[in-house]
Amino acid sequence: MNEYASIHSKGVSKSVVELIAKIIFLICAIIAIFAVCSITVYMFMKGTPALKSVGVTDLFFKTEWKPTASEPSYGILYIILSSIIGTAAAVAIGVPIGLLTAVFLTEVSNKKLAAIVQPAVELLAAIPSVIYGLLGLMLLNPFLYKLEKLIFKGSATHQFTGGANLLAAVIVLAIMILPTVINISASSIRAVPDYLRSASLALGATKIQTIFKVTIPAAKSGIMTGVVLGIGRALGEAMAINMVAGGAVNFPLPFNSVRFLTTQIVSEMGYAGGVHRQVLFTVGLVLYIFIMIVNLILLKMKKKGEKDLA
Repeated sequence: MNEYASIHSKGVSKSVVELIAKIIFLICAIIAIFAVCSITVYMFMKGTPALKSVGVTDLFFKTEWKPTASEPSYGILYIILSSIIGTAAAVAIGVPIGLLTAVFLTEVSNKKLAAIVQPAVELLAAIPSVIYGLLGLMLLNPFLYKLEKLIFKGSATHQFTGGANLLAAVIVLAIMILPTVINISASSIRAVPDYLRSASLALGATKIQTIFKVTIPAAKSGIMTGVVLGIGRALGEAMAINMVAGGAVNFPLPFNSVRFLTTQIVSEMGYAGGVHRQVLFTVGLVLYIFIMIVNLILLKMKKKGEKDLA
């Protein structure tokens, strides 16, 4: 009888613990959903008034940004293009390097070499963004200025930027997304079952063929997650870009000084007021929508890849 009572009490206490855990998980999920909904509502509330006061056409299709002029102009087309082109270029450079580094760490290198490279990658993730900006300002900008003088020597139309340009921003962003892409891709590749590799090798495929035809496709879902997070970091970075990109509103050419959506907010929110402040909230809304669109597109691609794999 005592044994039955002991077992019964243990069962009751276990079910109570499970019930409490479920309630805690539910509360956390509700908080997360509430946070996302609150941010979305707030951004739309603050970002839409400028669409009426300035006009959708003037805001999104004009290129002049003169908020403090006697006749203010709030065109953000070049700013949007700079963010899109800069982020896309950084991802085009950073993702292949990150993926190949992850393949090297998991499939090619020996344990001793991986033990050296892996901490270096983790150290990259731990470095604050302002340090990336400082290194870019002190090392990358002077180098690009020399390259700029070499390319545009004797040009009467080119406006020299001292190396603070779109190209510098792209290189810094590409380096900054590397640890995210490498770590998540490496974890995904390690999670691929060994029998897939063994089956491929048994059928006569080489190790390189197995990596690119079997292992990477099997890990595609996790790799896409790394790409999404990398794009999110590239789109949301402000401090480092503000230090190396120059901060002028120009068409996004490699050697032009440019301003991204994030740096636009950082540069002017401190003193903006009235319509100017409303437009900066609209810039934030545009950035928010971009990140949502990128996440939705890559989530769809991820689900499609999982269906194809199944």
